[in-house]
Amino acid sequence: MNKSITQLVYEAHQNAKSKGWWDEDRSFGEIIALIHSEASEALEDYRAGHLPTNMWYEKKIPGYGPGPMVENVQLSPEWKPCGIPSELADIVIRVFDVCGRYGIDLEKAITEKMAYNATRPQRHGGKVI
Repeated sequence: MNKSITQLVYEAHQNAKSKGWWDEDRSFGEIIALIHSEASEALEDYRAGHLPTNMWYEKKIPGYGPGPMVENVQLSPEWKPCGIPSELADIVIRVFDVCGRYGIDLEKAITEKMAYNATRPQRHGGKVI
């Protein structure tokens, strides 16, 4: 793949626009809620007993909803990826889309934040999980 984050941001935003998701402007709060909903879907998969690495694919049958399921291999692009890895991908795709919408240089922001985080003390903040 070897695409830059900047290129992926552009592609994610162009795809969302081409599918009509930006025909009407959205509030920033709505965008954040959509990102949060993807995280909640990952949590629900985990709560249902799926491991963070479990992937499976479902083929939707028009007019009937979910159809057959297969694990570990996407037979063709029509088979929807499911599981925690797919939900995490959805989070990233939504973040890329919002960065494309607002012109945020995500690659720069990540690089700067990682450099800053490297200077922080061990388990900074004292928060308990």
